[in-house]
Amino acid sequence: MERDGIEESSVRLLGSSASGGGGGAAAGESSRWVDGSEVDSESPPWSLVGDDNESRQGYGATVRRRLIKKPKRLDSFDVEAMEIAGSHGHHHKDDSVWRTMALAFQTLGVVYGDMGTSPLYVFSDVFSKVPITSEIDVLGTLSLVIYTIALIPLIKYVFVVLKANDNGEGGTFALYSLICRYAKVNLLPNSQPADECISSYKLKLPTPELERALSIKDKLERNSYLKKFLLLLVLMGTSMIIGDGILTPAISVMSAVSGLQGRVPGFGTDALVVTSIIILVGLFSIQRFGTSKVGFMFAPALALWFISLGCIGIYNLFKYDVTVVKALNPAYIYLFFKKNGTKGWSALGGCVLCITGAEAMFADLGHFSVPSIQIAFTTVVFPCLLLAYMGQAAYLIKQPQTADRIFYESVPEGLFWPVFATATIAAIIASQAMISASFSCVKQAMALGCFPRLKIIHTSRKMMGQIYVPVINYFLMVMCIIIVAVFRSTTEIANAYGIAEVGVMIVSTTLVTLVMLLIWQTNLLLALAFPIIFGSIELIYLSAVLSKIMEGGWVPLAFASFFLAVMYTWNYGSVLKYQSEVRGKISMDLMLELGSTLGTVRVPGIGLLYNELVQGIPSVLGQFMLDLPAIHSTIVFVCIKYVPIPFVPQEERFLFRRVCPKDYHMFRCIARYGYKDVRKEDHRAFEQLLVESLERFLRRESQDLALEGDLDISDNLDSVSVRSRDEDVSDEIKMPLLRDGEKTTMPLELPESSMSGGDVDPGLEYELAALREASGSGFTYLLGHGDVRAAKSSFFVKKLVVNYFYAFLRRNCRGGAATMRVPHMNVMRVEMTYMV
Repeated sequence: MERDGIEESSVRLLGSSASGGGGGAAAGESSRWVDGSEVDSESPPWSLVGDDNESRQGYGATVRRRLIKKPKRLDSFDVEAMEIAGSHGHHHKDDSVWRTMALAFQTLGVVYGDMGTSPLYVFSDVFSKVPITSEIDVLGTLSLVIYTIALIPLIKYVFVVLKANDNGEGGTFALYSLICRYAKVNLLPNSQPADECISSYKLKLPTPELERALSIKDKLERNSYLKKFLLLLVLMGTSMIIGDGILTPAISVMSAVSGLQGRVPGFGTDALVVTSIIILVGLFSIQRFGTSKVGFMFAPALALWFISLGCIGIYNLFKYDVTVVKALNPAYIYLFFKKNGTKGWSALGGCVLCITGAEAMFADLGHFSVPSIQIAFTTVVFPCLLLAYMGQAAYLIKQPQTADRIFYESVPEGLFWPVFATATIAAIIASQAMISASFSCVKQAMALGCFPRLKIIHTSRKMMGQIYVPVINYFLMVMCIIIVAVFRSTTEIANAYGIAEVGVMIVSTTLVTLVMLLIWQTNLLLALAFPIIFGSIELIYLSAVLSKIMEGGWVPLAFASFFLAVMYTWNYGSVLKYQSEVRGKISMDLMLELGSTLGTVRVPGIGLLYNELVQGIPSVLGQFMLDLPAIHSTIVFVCIKYVPIPFVPQEERFLFRRVCPKDYHMFRCIARYGYKDVRKEDHRAFEQLLVESLERFLRRESQDLALEGDLDISDNLDSVSVRSRDEDVSDEIKMPLLRDGEKTTMPLELPESSMSGGDVDPGLEYELAALREASGSGFTYLLGHGDVRAAKSSFFVKKLVVNYFYAFLRRNCRGGAATMRVPHMNVMRVEMTYMV
């Protein structure tokens, strides 16, 4: 995977004071360094030095041990995290009452648009399969709808699934990243111990007392098939969500526009299709302006829509037949199936449409909070939907012949046009929510290396999560137009719609069950009750909607299969490419044999060599040395890496370390991003930040070497003197430690006594001068363009996937220079061929 470049620096970083804090939560009473403990093949990890008991000794002993044990190898430092005060403070969402109520109001326009428009088509779809011959049909259907909404969105999502969030983020990728932090199931082997020091990582491994959790963790980590199955499950759920992005606009807009049939003379099916296509084209055409501009009235419009649903429901309930409330008795579900048999089972495919958009409650959690979503659903959405369905049922008891257009027929005569306008706006809003969700899913899949690189446009300066993906937008538009033009009926589209919705729910049920067993360590009976109850309900619905495969149900399966093939192929090829790079990295012995000149001429300048390795020297450097007559005096290996958390704080973004001896002037910079992080690259700001960070790193290295020399002398003293010396040192340097979650800081610069007069380190001054000279000569971006080919001994299927499918995706996705937004005049590229 070729990553997308570096995020622009923060003004606060460039002008920050030299103070820092620790990150993450320390375990028990122990304390540890906040550094990027990077383990190279050439150097043993720190954890191999000393025993476990030493980690619980005092502060001074920790400083002395870590500096003396390995005098010639300084580990990498998270420069920014050490220098910014309070860098590890996690920004929690404001949970004040008024803020929560405001968020709850906003959720109406973003989260519940899809579910709110379901009364437009649920009953009409159900009764197209089961004709109304008695009140049992109406009451049984109403009872099914009531208990479906109560069990799935209310009990499952509101009270259980919302709690399985990843630092406030929801969705299938959030569940997957949460599991990846507790068990090493990621197929890309680029994790580092330093990642666990990120403040939002919050890693808490299962306790040894609970053998069940440890056993599950061990099985997941050891079994490669389980890892692949888990990835396929997540990708399938994501594919289904993108499929929803195609079907939701089609069925919502057509259902709203269908109200004109019977009201406007001559408005037939052709006019319905043409009008729907015009609205859809307009909807997708304005996506480039951004959600903030398109949806400024989302919440008020949906609030008006829900109020309209509730009021019309109450009106119909009391005007026609208030006794339909007896459908709260689940016995009517039994009577419904007893009367209709297999037709009733087939009608379940229409009933499931009442919970379309339930997954959005979890997927859109990152924009809101758990209490706000819970409050909005329990106080507004749930009651208004129940009243709407009860009102329609009461109307059908008296007017069963209106089942095909029940929603608009049940609207009071004088309110038709206002309700029609509101319904059309609500349908567009519901469509907008799923389109935005599709963009977010694609972006997260790209971040986790499961989707080819596409152009992403950030449409808001304030809300960084609002994005626009042109390729996906136009693909959805074309597919929506084809769906509307081919099916020409909401009933036919509804057959396709249910499969995608139920498929996503089954994926969520499976992943949440795994979270319960592995992370929550829930009682086994309670953990099994969740999939047994909700999984059984969802499988029953799935069996009903799968029976409609030949009537349109094949559409979401085709879309899901297409996106699943694209995502898995990209992930498979990217993992093979990464493994090939690991095998081909340059040995340290060869670098030492070449010497500091690297066997060529070193000219002033900084070369930024982008690669994917988090350790070792990439083979692409050797290709550059062979192809170029000279190489830059300073080389920085830049690695863009995604960690399984939603966001990485800007101040904890970069890890720096030295590669090779000092006179080689080679460094590694690892830029870490969460799967929901947004990068708006500015190469000038990054270059400035890089130079300043390297200067700080060099000063820190010099300071630690000076301390190492002082502590080496103190090592010859008796134990009492050593303890006294260690205590003095701890008070003097204030190195950042984690102790019971408290943060301490250390000054960035060396003490004046060490930095002035004859005490100035000449080696440090030389390196700083060389760095400034190199930066003054300019930056060059060194990129390797890799061609991945399957080895001749590979199986036919592997050759087909790698040489043709994966190669096609790589040729047609965005190139490295485009995704990094680097100046094209400063780019040098070499071709590489990786045999996998």
